[in-house]
Amino acid sequence: MPDMFKFFKESVIPKLKEKRNYENPMQIPKLSKIIISTGIGTAFDKDAFAEAKKNITAITGQAALITKSKKDISNFKLRKGQPVGIMVTLRNERMYEFLDRLVHNVLPQVRDFRGISPKGFDGKGNYSFGMNDISVFTEIDLDKLKRPMGINICMVTTAKSNEEAKELLTLLEMPFAKEGSK
Repeated sequence: MPDMFKFFKESVIPKLKEKRNYENPMQIPKLSKIIISTGIGTAFDKDAFAEAKKNITAITGQAALITKSKKDISNFKLRKGQPVGIMVTLRNERMYEFLDRLVHNVLPQVRDFRGISPKGFDGKGNYSFGMNDISVFTEIDLDKLKRPMGINICMVTTAKSNEEAKELLTLLEMPFAKEGSK
């Protein structure tokens, strides 16, 4: 059992239950999945996709999936079925292990880090943010990194509102920036 999941069960759930007066344990918001993705853009060479897939797989510990375009877009010279990005969906133990590494190891290593923006909520309790550089992950071998690459991280929760989701993520030690500092 990951440390973050144990922390969630023993510390976060009682705090949320006390603060929000939930009567039913199923009302308590929780993380349902974390989606890590990256777009490769117009670099349609096989090496870019292979490297991105290898890096995302190393970061998450789960095989990455190559996403393909759903329709033709002539302005971008994009055809239906052409590969455009890489994604991984983490659930259960791997999700909590990734969140633990992200909060305690990766984010503190980001240069000039003052917290993640609190503006990434979508109105339904989900939170998304991006990282410009994956080299802060310890799993990435900097000598083998050929291209700079960023990732998008989306945390899907069962919260009904942004306030509930922000409270959940704050209790899970996500370092949000203070209002007005960014």
